[in-house]
Amino acid sequence: MDTHSSIIIYNVTVYSENQTLKNGYIKLTNKKITEIGEIHQYVRQPKDHVIELSPSYKVIPGAIDVHIHGINNADAMDGTAEALKTMARTLPKEGTTSFLATTMTQSNEAVEKALCNAGAYIEEQTSTDAEVVGIHLEGPFISPKRAGAQPPTHIQDPNVALFQEWQKAAGGHIKLVTLAPEQPNGLALTSYLKETNVVASIGHSDSTYDQVGEAIEAGASHITHLYNGMRGLHHREPGVLGAAYLRDELFVELITDGIHCRPEMVKLAYDQITSERMILITDSLRAKWLKNGTYDLGGQPVHVNDTTATLADGTLAGSILKMNDAIKNTMSFTNCSLEDIVKMTAENPAKQLNLFDTKGSLKIGKDADIVVLNENLDVEMTFCRGTLSFQKED
Repeated sequence: MDTHSSIIIYNVTVYSENQTLKNGYIKLTNKKITEIGEIHQYVRQPKDHVIELSPSYKVIPGAIDVHIHGINNADAMDGTAEALKTMARTLPKEGTTSFLATTMTQSNEAVEKALCNAGAYIEEQTSTDAEVVGIHLEGPFISPKRAGAQPPTHIQDPNVALFQEWQKAAGGHIKLVTLAPEQPNGLALTSYLKETNVVASIGHSDSTYDQVGEAIEAGASHITHLYNGMRGLHHREPGVLGAAYLRDELFVELITDGIHCRPEMVKLAYDQITSERMILITDSLRAKWLKNGTYDLGGQPVHVNDTTATLADGTLAGSILKMNDAIKNTMSFTNCSLEDIVKMTAENPAKQLNLFDTKGSLKIGKDADIVVLNENLDVEMTFCRGTLSFQKED
């Protein structure tokens, strides 16, 4: 196809930023969305490459996964460009077009290596794969009481000076930090993150409801993987979970594999939080898209079967959830609409990461990060900045 031509996805249902067009089309030119409309409005140009489908096909914005460690035998902590390239090439298969390369609690040296690598990769990446739009630093500034699968030996108190070193090493690309604000210096780091336009997320935290309130005052605006690695709900102490339900200042991540939390708890969270504040994540490991077996997570063996990844003691260790399955599961568990899904997979993460001027919705002038779903909500095609990055085989 001529590199100067436009791609038109024609006769589909288009979930644009402000309306859903049942018999619509969308035009992609030079990495951007250049037209959206109903099919009778389309005027064909000589170099247009038209992909004609049917209205049972749905066009939505690409997902932005703000919490993903690895996929297809690659992990952000590998500290290599090849690992991030593998992640970026594989993610369009599940409808993800942007992501935060997510680190985990490890030695300072291992974390710094991963940050340097990710920062350099972000500066040099090409446009044909899913885009690394930043880094999510998960740990080591977390609570030993709520370590989950984060290695306890490397957990440390929040440290502004160390974070400054790491942000410099990452070329300024750390966009989100999971921390326990109740730990010593936790509020100081939260305030610093807010001041420097980094999202402070409460996670792996034993905070009380009141301590979460203090963290919000200091600048926290996000909750890492709801239910997991946090003080739960009690009728005399609402904890982190209660704050996630009740505090409108917080965007809230959720892993909807039906394992990290039961389907009923997904529905309970959705009914409380709604699509206005919820963000679907995968929190996936290198084992995603691989066969069952034993894989590495931060130097720890992780045992993977068809649905679940666990440490030797049975602790859940991330997921093997694909974003496309998160979408299907969430719709099944909550009865939400595809418009709600678009908010939770694209609009909300884009707004939280301050990317909504270029990503997170289908609107003229925005990046052509586009996913085509069939009638079963399977991914048929994914375009990353206007380039066809994945097409389902017949």
